[in-house]
Amino acid sequence: MREDILIVDGYNIIGAWPSLQKLKQESLEDARDELLSRLAEYQAFTGMKVIVVFDAHQVPGAGRKQKEYRLEVYYTRENETADERIEKLVKQLNARHRQIYVATSDYTEQHVIFGSGALRLSARELLINVENMDRQIRARVKETRESPEKNKIPLNEEIEKIFEKWRRQK
Repeated sequence: MREDILIVDGYNIIGAWPSLQKLKQESLEDARDELLSRLAEYQAFTGMKVIVVFDAHQVPGAGRKQKEYRLEVYYTRENETADERIEKLVKQLNARHRQIYVATSDYTEQHVIFGSGALRLSARELLINVENMDRQIRARVKETRESPEKNKIPLNEEIEKIFEKWRRQK
């Protein structure tokens, strides 16, 4: 069975998605949190493992890995770029049974990771995928709300009266 992994250049995506660009102007932390929240939904929906990498210069206490929203989140060490960490991760995770995708709109980085065996996903393509996921979730929720109860056992009128009598006899 093939395992799909998506590695995301966090600040590159924040700078490319219009809603996150706007949020970043108010609060970089809120933009980061919103990105992680959306990617966590994407991970849950697609079953694809998602790893997010943020550059150190934007985050105090850098050089750490942690779990947020069930995602692996890396904050690079001082003097290490997100691109360098992403390249290391691609080489480290690359295996026959895995397909690695890297989400970034950094043209140079796209060529480097492609040479390491990963596939690129532009920020725009990732946004389209996430928006499609949102639409599919909304459609499923609407379908579930509108469909009749599926777990209700059909009973004849006489049995329904007996059950109703029992229910009221507390």
